[in-house]
Amino acid sequence: MKFKREAREELELNLTPLIDVVFLLLIFFMVSTTFQKESEISLQLPRASDSEVQESKERIEVLINAAGRYFINDQELVKGDVASLQNALFKVSGGKRDIPLTIRADAQAPHQAVVTAMDAAGQLGMLKMSIATSRSAE
Repeated sequence: MKFKREAREELELNLTPLIDVVFLLLIFFMVSTTFQKESEISLQLPRASDSEVQESKERIEVLINAAGRYFINDQELVKGDVASLQNALFKVSGGKRDIPLTIRADAQAPHQAVVTAMDAAGQLGMLKMSIATSRSAE
């Protein structure tokens, strides 16, 4: 005996709910996302002049060698931390804030050593600080 098979309906995957969920997620993320404009600082960097700086009698010179060691007026500091650098600068300046301070750093000196010297001078309130450069051989 042969039974007649019932015709099966072809299965379909309905994509409409899936598309609805994707659109809802897209709308949710668009609404909840905050767009921030990053602030940019416009800088005009200083230019070094070719003229010689007038040498004053009283001046402080901080030298930083390639190893990151500090020398204040050709005398080496034992420690290289901010506190000892501040103490040495205060002793050499005698507490005066208007004495010209020049920072001379080796080209291979660590950047942190230069920043530490500038930080120590800034915390003491030194008013006349400059960084020595050499002329490029163009």
